Amino acid sequence: MEIKSLARSRRGQNTVEYLLMLTVVVGVVLVSGVALKKFMPTLFQGIAEKVMSAASALGGG
Repeated sequence: MEIKSLARSRRGQNTVEYLLMLTVVVGVVLVSGVALKKFMPTLFQGIAEKVMSAASALGGG
């Protein structure tokens, strides 16, 4: 009887640990998304300019 109650409490502990890890991962993703949000438009603009210059260099060659 005592072993069953021990196993149940351990299963509950595992669930809480996984929920805490999931919370931390979601928090990190949200914080990094907010931090990258202001850098993304300039990043994509720079990539687009490089692609356009490379395409025009190949086409004009």
